[in-house]
Amino acid sequence: MAVTQIGIFFEYLLITIAAIFVIVNPLTTAFIFVSLLPRASEKRRRATAKRAVVVSTSIFFTFALLGGVIFQLFGITLEAFRIAGGIILFGIAMGMIRKGQDESEQDGEDDDGDPLSEKKGQDVSIIPLAIPFISGPGSIATVMILTSEAPSIWHLGTVFLAILITTVTCFYAMVYSRFVVKYMGDTGKEIATKLFGLILSVIAVQFVINGIYDVYRGLPVPAAEVIPIDEANENAPSAGPAIEAEAD
Repeated sequence: MAVTQIGIFFEYLLITIAAIFVIVNPLTTAFIFVSLLPRASEKRRRATAKRAVVVSTSIFFTFALLGGVIFQLFGITLEAFRIAGGIILFGIAMGMIRKGQDESEQDGEDDDGDPLSEKKGQDVSIIPLAIPFISGPGSIATVMILTSEAPSIWHLGTVFLAILITTVTCFYAMVYSRFVVKYMGDTGKEIATKLFGLILSVIAVQFVINGIYDVYRGLPVPAAEVIPIDEANENAPSAGPAIEAEAD
């Protein structure tokens, strides 16, 4: 009996990890990380990745426990969250396509690694890495559903474990993406940045489309006009002549 329960619990863990892992997609996050920080020093890259993971994990935990309450308190819908995330992402994507890299990275490897310094330009660890790439609308909704359907406290703990496994994987995927950057060269970095900027813009547009579609799908269906039976019978074509003709 105990062995069976352990097997069921382990199966639930694998399903939970797969659900969160697939929608977060650490590999995509790593590629975007490379495009956003193509020339950053190793120290800054690690600090940015760490902050992104800490913020996204905190967001996941918060929404896993209080997601429904937060949405109701502020009158927020998941559709609105998705549309807002898409708009933010689209603005960032356009910046990547126009410039190829942000102004903070144009001086090469002179970065001292302090992500908090205003001289280093925009900090990308929170937006767009933590929000909405790691903890986006889809992944937040997945976490909220998994926690709401957890049959016991142990299954709830499994959801939190799956979150940690996924975000830690994102951290190492971003940190070790430097091996990709190492062999790309300046031209390759610029091409990759513009390419992923284009991909990011498509993802952003898809976010907005999904949000608008969900809003449209949730609209009330207008009631069909009810026609009285007597009026319907009066307006209906008479079949009498046809029947009489057949009788003749």
